[in-house]
Amino acid sequence: MTSFHIASSTQLRERAITRSHCNHLLTNIGVWSRDGQWIYYDVRSDAAGSLFDGNRIERVHVESGDVEVVYQANHAACVGVVTASPVDDKIVFIHGPENPSEDWSYAAWHRRGVTVDLQQGPAATKHLVANLDACDVVPPYTPGALRGGTHVHVFSGDGRWVSFTYDDHVLATSTTVGAHQNQRNVGVSVPIAQVHVPTTHPRNHDGAMFSVLVTKTSDDPAPGSDQINRAYSDAWVGESGYLRSDGSRQTRALAFIGDVISEDGRTVPELFVVDIPDDVTVRGDTPLCGTPLTRPAPPQGTAQRRLTDTTERKYPGLGNVRHWPRSSPDGSKIAFLMRDDAGRTQLWLASPTEPGFRQLTHNDFPIESAFSFRADGAAIACAAGGCICEVDIADGTTTPLTAESDPASAARPEAVVYSPNGKHVAFLRPDRSIAGNPNQIFVAETRLG
Repeated sequence: MTSFHIASSTQLRERAITRSHCNHLLTNIGVWSRDGQWIYYDVRSDAAGSLFDGNRIERVHVESGDVEVVYQANHAACVGVVTASPVDDKIVFIHGPENPSEDWSYAAWHRRGVTVDLQQGPAATKHLVANLDACDVVPPYTPGALRGGTHVHVFSGDGRWVSFTYDDHVLATSTTVGAHQNQRNVGVSVPIAQVHVPTTHPRNHDGAMFSVLVTKTSDDPAPGSDQINRAYSDAWVGESGYLRSDGSRQTRALAFIGDVISEDGRTVPELFVVDIPDDVTVRGDTPLCGTPLTRPAPPQGTAQRRLTDTTERKYPGLGNVRHWPRSSPDGSKIAFLMRDDAGRTQLWLASPTEPGFRQLTHNDFPIESAFSFRADGAAIACAAGGCICEVDIADGTTTPLTAESDPASAARPEAVVYSPNGKHVAFLRPDRSIAGNPNQIFVAETRLG
């Protein structure tokens, strides 16, 4: 059995970074500035971030506790789910519609990515703000533009591409018989050129990058097949892709969760990977931007593969804890959560090139949160056993970084995120000393610290 090393209290060091009365929400990855000095967050009002009602993006300085507003929404728009570039001072986040109306209020298919370039200085008036993805909801649609909403935007390892999940306005609002269903998919935005769209709809807008979907879903997946009806919880594979079995490099790939249908009709979440071509502008058999009856389609050269088949396990499917699969920096391992035969959620590892998967942790307590890889690839940070922990990739040894907390003050499960140098982990705890119990941002020191 994997051991759980209990360190002495003098070795367990955590501290609150924020102390204000507003709520704080961390995204599941990419919350640290590239130099590790700042942590980015949003201010949605509920503990889990289910209510999309925040109106600003902020950052807190890890050492001083100073807080800066880096983006303030206007015209009744709401913003949230911010992530930072690993290579420069840019951030990206979800932006809801300005001046929301009865026919265009916030929804999964009514949101966009917005980037802010902070390299011009901290004053908000100096920030360069741009729409990441273009939107065109009137046919004929524009290649490189989308027809709906994007969500959880994450920079690639080189900071150039951005991944996201997507829902389609055209299909979500269609009443046409025979139209495809609106299904969640995964896409990427690529800095090829700005995308300009016609002003044929008041909600159309230009975008700074060329955006496409890279996953393929089916309205009626064949039971027992690798077809899926939902693609979500995506994560970049490696800082620069992964090495194929023949030694060549796949430079861009995303791991994600896809829902298959088992032979007996159950929906089972499985681990998938999609290899993405360097040129995403070339259409495949169907249009990149879709038609009034069909979903946008992946570019020529994308290859979607299933990595796990858990349908015959005692507890099939990726775990009952919401999470995002995470890749090691070199792309050789993809970690995910799944229950063991005792029903406890554990960490497991798969390869993007080899069949099968293996159990990493064998603890008698469950993994309780989303997680992240340390920059050296040697450890994973998560919440487990009532503590923030590090898991050794070599043998699954689970070491607490914080003292065990009572359930009322337990770390939130949505985010446990390493700093760029791997010396600290950021996470959230509810503050029971303030009315409403707002989340506060905490930092724990790791074994590298």
